[in-house]
Amino acid sequence: MKTLMLAAVIAATLTTGISNAKADDYVIDIEGQHAFIQFKISHMGYSWLLGEFTDFEGSFSYDEANPSAAKVSVTIDTNSLDSNHAERDKHLRGEDFLDTASYPEATFVSTSYTPNEDGTAALTGDLTLHGVTKSITIDVSEVGAGNDPWGGFRRGFEGSTTLTLADFGIDYDLGPAARTVEMYLSIEGVRQ
Repeated sequence: MKTLMLAAVIAATLTTGISNAKADDYVIDIEGQHAFIQFKISHMGYSWLLGEFTDFEGSFSYDEANPSAAKVSVTIDTNSLDSNHAERDKHLRGEDFLDTASYPEATFVSTSYTPNEDGTAALTGDLTLHGVTKSITIDVSEVGAGNDPWGGFRRGFEGSTTLTLADFGIDYDLGPAARTVEMYLSIEGVRQ
């Protein structure tokens, strides 16, 4: 589950490109709740369990003239997991899954951004979840960019990735259909 949140946050932000000279820096808009890190995992092959991480922060850089230089960094409070069921959330935060007492944060730091001609991109970076750091790739697409009604400028991306829980040391057996978790990220950044 930890892998979900990190992947989601990273994917959305890395879709933007940056260059050191011309890159714009953005802060992910969590105050206005315009950013989401969500997950979806099979419940024993019978249904889907959906949830999100409600407390995270991050930033990204993007340069339209040099998108391949984009960078992103996200930190997630793993204890903010919310699946809309208090007892289940307690279990998911416990030692069988995220072990938030030992691993209170998950992080994603990008290492590369590879844009495609169709406006999509592959965002690769290091996800640290449950005390394990692995390279993951997030499929990203830009949603849009422009001026907002408050005198600022915003840029948004969405992304998705699939994480294998055992890769991050989470091996609680919920059956073969629940070995991976789908992460979805929707990120809106405010230019600084």
